[in-house]
Amino acid sequence: MPTSDSAGCYVYIQLPRSMEVVTCGRIVQQGGVGRFVYGKSYLANPRAVELEKFELPLRPGIVETTRLGGICGALRDSSPDAWGRRIIERQLGRVDPTEVDYLLNSPEDRAGALSFGESPTPPAPIPPYNTLPHLDLLLEAAGRIEQGLPPFADAVSEPVNPGTSMGGARPKNVIEDGEDLWVAKFPSRGDRWNNAAVEGGMLRLARECGLRSAYGKVVSVAGRSVLLVRRFDRRRADEGYLRQRMVSALTVLRADEHPQDRSKWSYVLLADELKRWVANPDADLRELFSRMVFNALISNIDDHPRNHALIAAGTEWNLSPAYDLTPMPQVSTERDLAMEVGSVQQRRANRRNLLSECGRFRLSREDATHIIDKMKATVSARWRETVKACGGTEADLNAIERAFDYEGFEYDSRP
Repeated sequence: MPTSDSAGCYVYIQLPRSMEVVTCGRIVQQGGVGRFVYGKSYLANPRAVELEKFELPLRPGIVETTRLGGICGALRDSSPDAWGRRIIERQLGRVDPTEVDYLLNSPEDRAGALSFGESPTPPAPIPPYNTLPHLDLLLEAAGRIEQGLPPFADAVSEPVNPGTSMGGARPKNVIEDGEDLWVAKFPSRGDRWNNAAVEGGMLRLARECGLRSAYGKVVSVAGRSVLLVRRFDRRRADEGYLRQRMVSALTVLRADEHPQDRSKWSYVLLADELKRWVANPDADLRELFSRMVFNALISNIDDHPRNHALIAAGTEWNLSPAYDLTPMPQVSTERDLAMEVGSVQQRRANRRNLLSECGRFRLSREDATHIIDKMKATVSARWRETVKACGGTEADLNAIERAFDYEGFEYDSRP
C-alpha cells in the first residue's frame, strides 16, 4: 500500500461521457499548504474540463490553498471521511496520515470522476467492485471494525475490500449488482432505531414531496436491515461505468469543514452560488429551497454542506439528487438546521425564517408559502407509512416521532 513521503500525487480524471482516463494535474501538500497545477497536455486536450469551476478553472499556473488542510475542495471531495479514514489508518498502522495519504490509499469507489496515484501515467483499470453476495461479509467486517477488531475473523476466499472512499461517519461500502453501483449503509452499534428503514423512508418521502432524491431500497442481510442507495455519479456502460464530476456544497461555498466555523454554512449563500454554477438556476434554486424546507420538516439537523453536492455528466454543472436525509428527534419545540436558512433567525427551522429570504431563491412569497404548505401536509400525512414500507416497526416510529410535526415550526418568533 503506497505512502506519500513527498506529500504529492498525480490527479487523474475520467473524461466526460467517456471511459478514457487521463492525467490532469498534480497536487503537492506540505505544512498545511497545498499547490495544484494542471498538466500542459491536459490543458491542450480539447475535451478537458475543469475540476472546480472557480477555484480550479482551466488555466496554467499554480493554485495555492490553505483550506481543508491544504487540499483543494474538489480533491478533498474525492477523499474518505471518518469511516474510510478509520480503515486506512488501521491498514497503514498510523494515526497521522496526510491528506495525500488518504487520497493514495483510498479504494477507487470514490465520489466523482477523479483518481490519484504516484505515476504520471494513469494506472490500469481497477479490480471489480464488491458484489451483492459480499454483503454478509461486509456487514460482519463493519461490525468487527467498530469493535476495534480485524475486518475478517478468517481469511476470505475472494477479494473483498472492507473500506470505501465514500464520505460520512457511518459504516458503509460500495457494491455492484450487475447493473448499478450502490452505497450499502450498514447498521451501527449505537443505533437507536432501524436507520436503514428510516433513511429509506425519508428518501421515498422526499420523492413524494416532489424532490429529486437518490433511489434507495432496504434489504435484509443476516437478519439485519441494510440500506442500498443507488450511485447517481455513475452510469453503466458496456465497458464499465461512466463517471460524473462531483463537488460538495462545502467546495462550492469555499467553506471550512469544522462546525466551529459555520460562517459560510448557508442555504442562502448556496443559492447565490448556484446562480453562477448551474445550467438551469431557476429549477435548481426551487429544488434547493424545497430541500431546505423538507430538512426543516423532518428535523434533519445533519444537513451540513458535505450533504449537498453538484454533479456534471458533461460540461455543465447541476444540483445532484438529495441524499443523507435523516430525521433527528429533539426534546425542544424548535429546531436549528446545520446551515443558515434565513435572515430572521439564521439556522432556526421555522416558517417565518424559511420565508425570509425566498427571493434569493427566485421565489415569490406566495410560491414559497405554497411549497411549504404542500410539503408540510405531505410529510405530516405520509412519514409513518413511508418508514413502515421500508421495514420500520412501531418501535422505530415511536422513537423518531418527535422529529415531525413539532410545534416550533409555526412559531412567529420576532426579535
